[in-house]
Amino acid sequence: MIKLTYKIHLLIFMLLGIFLYSQEKKQFPNISLILSKINPDTKIDSWILIHKSYGKDNILKQSGTKTDYESQSSGFNIGIAEEDEFYYIVDFSSGKPEYITDLNTLRKFVGKIDNIQDAAVFAATEGYIIDEEFRDLAGNYYEDKANYYLDLGKLTSTECPYQKKHFTLTIRKSTETISNAKDNGAYIELYNKKCTNNPRLLKIEKKEEPKDEPKKSRKPSRRR
Repeated sequence: MIKLTYKIHLLIFMLLGIFLYSQEKKQFPNISLILSKINPDTKIDSWILIHKSYGKDNILKQSGTKTDYESQSSGFNIGIAEEDEFYYIVDFSSGKPEYITDLNTLRKFVGKIDNIQDAAVFAATEGYIIDEEFRDLAGNYYEDKANYYLDLGKLTSTECPYQKKHFTLTIRKSTETISNAKDNGAYIELYNKKCTNNPRLLKIEKKEEPKDEPKKSRKPSRRR
């Protein structure tokens, strides 16, 4: 009887551990690895993923037989893009190269959301980004049987101040839609010298504001 009770308790602890582990947040790897693990429609069996940086093409993934293609001058990104850096896909499923250089076309290429990487691509089409510099806030995820949960960033202002917020997205696996987007607040607010609402600049201007000089008294002139 004692052994049976021990086994039952052990089983409960194991199931509880599995459940808690499944809820544990995991950080997204770099953008190249995420895009390398997207799962496009099964009919697409010949394609290559290319990362272009400073004019140089780097093939990250090749599925099927490689054929000739033309290097592209623009592409997409699901993270914070550096200058002269982007990704594009060449799809050979129709017999000739078709180029995927924007997020909407990438979403169609991915098709059904089969994994967390596909979910990240879907979120990117809605304006969300994986911020590799702030993964704790805007670059992690977990999932359960019903949903994907993604903590992602979003550029919410390009005016003064430049601002990014982080959100927790709930993407339903059954409907492939965002059922909830929880706003967790801003994690970056940057002002520049041209920002008229820059609080530091306002303090400096207030400090340097010239004071009114006292009027000099005029001595009465003497009459001769």
